[in-house]
Amino acid sequence: MFPKTALAAAGALLAATVGLTACSSSGGDSSSTSAGNSPAGSSTSSSPMTSGGASAGAADASQPFGSACSAVPKSGAGSFNGMATDPVATAASHNPVLSTLVTAVAKAGLVDTLNSQQAITVFAPYNGAFAKIDKATLSKVLADKATLTKILTYHVVAGKIAPDQLVGSHKTLEGGTVVVKGSAPDLTVGPTGAEAHVICGNVQTANATVYILDSVMMPPAS
Repeated sequence: MFPKTALAAAGALLAATVGLTACSSSGGDSSSTSAGNSPAGSSTSSSPMTSGGASAGAADASQPFGSACSAVPKSGAGSFNGMATDPVATAASHNPVLSTLVTAVAKAGLVDTLNSQQAITVFAPYNGAFAKIDKATLSKVLADKATLTKILTYHVVAGKIAPDQLVGSHKTLEGGTVVVKGSAPDLTVGPTGAEAHVICGNVQTANATVYILDSVMMPPAS
């Protein structure tokens, strides 16, 4: 495990908000992981995601939903259709609203790990979540591979989980538990008292269902 003090410090500073990968749909359950190595590139974009997308009423189980889905490119490899053909880390690298997350995943050596999974759900903080953290703190966390890996794997759970199956408790790749509350399109995810909001959900990639978050979730200190 990681020292309580290191995680508490990172948690206190990061808990300000940060969120991890892109929007899609399907249901299922199963996952595993091991450390991997492979950089994933991407352009940067930290401007707040704007409103739009299928967000009114109950979410269509076959479509991405959420107030910020309009920030996802309409065409190309980073669009919903484009992302659906690539494994999750590669798909995220094409989406400019997830570029900071992509950098973090590469620094933690998790690109191959995530791409090789058969079926996972990823809670992906968008760039604006990372932008809320002061630069010195973010740089420190990005340079600490052990802490970074613990934080990122806390955003991954087994199975491609559809919106109508998402509410409840889920064990993460990190080993902790996240709780999903509400009903699509109004969903929160995270440890009790420090939840992140889903701002674009049910984004499909070749091996994952992605729910984009407005904050980075911190695993509880052990």
